[in-house]
Amino acid sequence: MTQKNIRNFSIIAHIDHGKSTLADRLLEYTHTLSPRELKEQTLDTMDLEREKGITIKAHTITLPYEAKDGKKYSLNLIDTPGHVDFSYEVSRALAACEGTLLVVDAAQGVEAQTIANLALAQQRKLTIIPLINKIDLPLANPERVKTQLTKLGLNTASGIILTSARDGRGIPETLEAIVNKIPPPIPANHLPLKALIFDSFFDTHRGVIAYIRVFEGTIKPGMKIIAMSSQNEFKVEEVGILKLKKVPVATLESGEVGYFIANVKDISLLRVGDTITSRHNPTPVPFPGYRQPKPVVFCGVYPAEGETFERLKNAFEKLKLNDPSFDYQPENSSVLGPGFRCGFLGLLHREIVQERLEREFDLNLVSTAPNVIYRILTSDGEILEITSPSKFPSDKKIEMVEEPYIKVNITSPQEYMGAVFDLLEKKRGEFVDMRWLDAVHVLLIYKVPLAEVATKFYDELKSITRGYATFDYEHAGYEETELVKLNVLVNGKVVDALSVIVHKEKAYQRARVLAKKLKKFIPKHQFPVPIQVAIDRKIIARETIPTLRKDVTAPLYGGDVTRKRKLLERQKEGKKRMKKFGNVNISQEALLSIIETEE
Repeated sequence: MTQKNIRNFSIIAHIDHGKSTLADRLLEYTHTLSPRELKEQTLDTMDLEREKGITIKAHTITLPYEAKDGKKYSLNLIDTPGHVDFSYEVSRALAACEGTLLVVDAAQGVEAQTIANLALAQQRKLTIIPLINKIDLPLANPERVKTQLTKLGLNTASGIILTSARDGRGIPETLEAIVNKIPPPIPANHLPLKALIFDSFFDTHRGVIAYIRVFEGTIKPGMKIIAMSSQNEFKVEEVGILKLKKVPVATLESGEVGYFIANVKDISLLRVGDTITSRHNPTPVPFPGYRQPKPVVFCGVYPAEGETFERLKNAFEKLKLNDPSFDYQPENSSVLGPGFRCGFLGLLHREIVQERLEREFDLNLVSTAPNVIYRILTSDGEILEITSPSKFPSDKKIEMVEEPYIKVNITSPQEYMGAVFDLLEKKRGEFVDMRWLDAVHVLLIYKVPLAEVATKFYDELKSITRGYATFDYEHAGYEETELVKLNVLVNGKVVDALSVIVHKEKAYQRARVLAKKLKKFIPKHQFPVPIQVAIDRKIIARETIPTLRKDVTAPLYGGDVTRKRKLLERQKEGKKRMKKFGNVNISQEALLSIIETEE
């Protein structure tokens, strides 16, 4: 098919505004799939996506379409996630497109991630087609949403399409707008091959399968290609387009979206964002690639009982190919043994990665409470980046501490503004700006320490606003602050896995809560066990576990002494099954309960 009849586009929106359902209707209307293959959220192929009702990975599919004028088109659709943690997936998808559909809920209106995704599309200078979806809802108010889109600076003069992805209204108009408004790719078959890898995954039998957008030249089986960042050479075995399954074709030309397979077994040789070109006739300048996202939330991930470090390492390597936005480094804990310090783009991202590791690779894992990166200037003039409380230096060695801040965009109905202000004040937020989207909805802009948002902020925000508030953020640099490290001592011995970094104002309150939780989870012993929480050597909270005075020989009244010895030996064997810290036995189950409650 000639380039003038190809359209590459994506669908962007806030979470739950109907992207996946709209994609279903486009597939249905273009007869891309048979009625037997169609189902709700057709492109959400992961079990996690279907269970949670959200899109986690961007999905690509080619739609054949015959327009009203009789011309036949090939539409390459990339459906994208809506949650803030997966904005990296959105940016990668947009790099392969010339246009995008911006979907807004007719009842909810413009929300935080709507604004963020619109900004990404405008930065790429893409053609934006605004759609107001869910017009079938009783509370739908398209006129209010049109006003909100205009206030965002979006040019709506060319028209806004009113749709209902549920019943199919507006779908024909949407398809016509795609072919008439989104520009076709520039013809460039005569130039050397230049293709961008925008996604990939590992197949056990065929190796790395790379999803590409061909910008210049052509690619076909038997061709020798190189990855320009590493200069690794490969021989192409298969190229094709993407339906629900991979469909091999003879060649992929400029402007087309598809995949290639080159029997690459080493997953480090092909990376997302790399440029593919011909070995014998290379393109002179590669694409700049993707800006590597910087993780903002860190936690330790360790193999649980019965798992091995090597199995976890292999799983991380394969998942990294499909999701390059998380990072991991080996680390060793005195409590949990060898594992990894992992960085994620947010708490949902962390949850999804752990669940994918457990499901797709059949692993049993343990994760610690999340942390952020702190910058520390030491008295020696050295600048440290701390991702784990165990590496936080003594107060005497610290000249200055900086913590990361984020600029938070929260949209909320007017009636909940007071509760939102109180929550942000509790989280040490700094007011920046407030904008009215319409007579009822307001956009609040705050600067907040990332550590305050990295735990339960999103759940608290949804709770106080009955689910109506939405949340998006961007990084706002580092600022000086007062932080301290709380060390936990059990019977005089420091337990590094339970150390936490907190703001100085909250240190005493957090220490008391932590000490009480430890007293609840650590079992009694046959001697009193002191639990202390300290800043350096200063004890600021203490609890004591009373003595366990169980006498296993009490029921015996005289008789053979060997019976008493047997009971005592059985008690001794039970103690050997406990983890030991100094003279105190803490079960693995109790330790994990403590770590999980710290979130």
